[in-house]
Amino acid sequence: MIRSSKHKAKKTGRRHPLATVALVAIGLVFTGAAYAGFSGSAAVAEVDLQSQSTIDEGEKLFAANCATCHGLSAEGSDDGPTLIGAGAASVHFQVGTGRMPLAFQGPQGMVKPKQFTDEQTLQLAAYVASLAPGPSIPESQYLDGEGDIANGGELFRINCAMCHNVAGAGGALTEGKWAPSLEGVDAVHIYEAMVTGPQNMPVFNDANITSEEKRDVISYLKYMENTVSVGGFKLGSIGPVAEGLFIWIFGLGSIIALTVWVTAKSN
Repeated sequence: MIRSSKHKAKKTGRRHPLATVALVAIGLVFTGAAYAGFSGSAAVAEVDLQSQSTIDEGEKLFAANCATCHGLSAEGSDDGPTLIGAGAASVHFQVGTGRMPLAFQGPQGMVKPKQFTDEQTLQLAAYVASLAPGPSIPESQYLDGEGDIANGGELFRINCAMCHNVAGAGGALTEGKWAPSLEGVDAVHIYEAMVTGPQNMPVFNDANITSEEKRDVISYLKYMENTVSVGGFKLGSIGPVAEGLFIWIFGLGSIIALTVWVTAKSN
């Protein structure tokens, strides 16, 4: 009897066979999350945009993938605008979000899976930046999300909400164009969009909105993205029309259905 108890105690103290697997899985998850968070800034830090070798590699990529529309020397053509003076920020935004190269000619470029790696994107950006001065990729200090959220919200409502919606959910424009949702967009791409004005978006240079104010806008958008809606299900934050339609169809519809059911039961 005593042997049996000791044997049982020894058995229960053993580690479960799957414990090691679980620990490895948890470690991989945290490592992947950390890599995703820092890979963008790390890539910028590791690639020297002023290096001639980086520019040369970017020129090769450009000739093979972009020159058909933008010209062999990026001078532009009937199918694409000139990129002389576009700057590194414009290339990093367009290529880094998958908008370029275009999948097809349309009202505006669509977000899709990226065709180039982060390093190749920076090489392309370095080549275009070498052609003429233009907006550069922002420094990491403006992308940390630690700015003035209240000021950022005010700036966003004044300058951006008429197209992107007050919550950054996006909206329709004219002629088949649209202002995209800003949820999940990398901070660096939000900043680059402000300084380059892609598609129908106006350019907000430092004379309009300073670098610190751009940081505030990014901080506001990231706050909105990460804050739980205290009012419940926010229906995509696309405005009162959608919310009113939801109440009209489901709310009023439920009341009518309940009324018909109660009347049928009473009869």
